[in-house]
Amino acid sequence: MKTVLITGVSKGIGRALAEKFLIEEYRVISTSTTGHVDYSHPNLAIHQLELTSAESIDKCCADIQRLGIKIDILINNAGVLFDDDETSVIIDKLRKSLEVNLIGTIDFTEHIIPIIKKDGHIINLSSSAGSLTNTDMKDAETSHFPFHYPAYKISKCALNMYTRTLAMRMEHREKNSIIVSSVHPGWVKTDMGGDDADLTPEEAAGHIYKLAISSPETGQFWFKGEKYPW
Repeated sequence: MKTVLITGVSKGIGRALAEKFLIEEYRVISTSTTGHVDYSHPNLAIHQLELTSAESIDKCCADIQRLGIKIDILINNAGVLFDDDETSVIIDKLRKSLEVNLIGTIDFTEHIIPIIKKDGHIINLSSSAGSLTNTDMKDAETSHFPFHYPAYKISKCALNMYTRTLAMRMEHREKNSIIVSSVHPGWVKTDMGGDDADLTPEEAAGHIYKLAISSPETGQFWFKGEKYPW
């Protein structure tokens, strides 16, 4: 049985991903901030993880490592949007955004890399908001202009750079190395995306699943199986 590790599975895209992989008969090791979710499955395990806490990351990763299971796919899904209505950088919100979307995610990933199979796949859930190419365009998904939610954009852009640098590091380290991808999930009907979004969490999860089980070019940014501009 193959194993996927997914962060932030209590709702939205994370939950849809967990349910999709369970349907496909994967063992799903997952996390939520409380350590609980309101659904269950024999192949689903939940661990408590708070990405703003180094202690929580250490404990969660130690618990997962003690399972003695190699990970085929890691999906860093957990993320936050604190400044949806902001048009300038609010330092407190920037710090909190970076702690979850970047620093905590990197810390967690670096702990987990030793138990990912050599031909495994790491997927970082990014966003079109993290694309430098799109910074001079109005966001058609949200009707926002380029200067809206800057902390979120900064955090996702930085996460994309982690994808690139980690991919190069893995390629340099060994043959059949771990593939590393960034993914734009689309505009999704979640608490973050809102009711006007054009994709359901299940639809977004389906596209991410197809990428996760494939062997795409490492170090790239994807949307619905196609390369997305950095």
